Amino acid sequence: MHKELDMRLKGYGLTTAEIIYRMPDHPSLLQSYIWQHYDLAPDFPEMMNFLAFWRTKLDGALHSVRYVHNKLITPTEWRALKGEMILH
Repeated sequence: MHKELDMRLKGYGLTTAEIIYRMPDHPSLLQSYIWQHYDLAPDFPEMMNFLAFWRTKLDGALHSVRYVHNKLITPTEWRALKGEMILH
């Protein structure tokens, strides 16, 4: 609980990404993976590190990423950022 509060106080917001990738044995089939972590918009260093890890260590070529980033501005106000990155 304290880690989440510390990250929010440092300006981090909750980022949820749907990572679309190709099945290793069947490249014409697409599969999705949901990733969620606290991250900084608009550069998303945590998500970019995870995607770099995916490219080097995991099977399945990346196709695209859709993301939503929510950041608490005040106790009653949220800022939302949505986007998509085409990677293929």
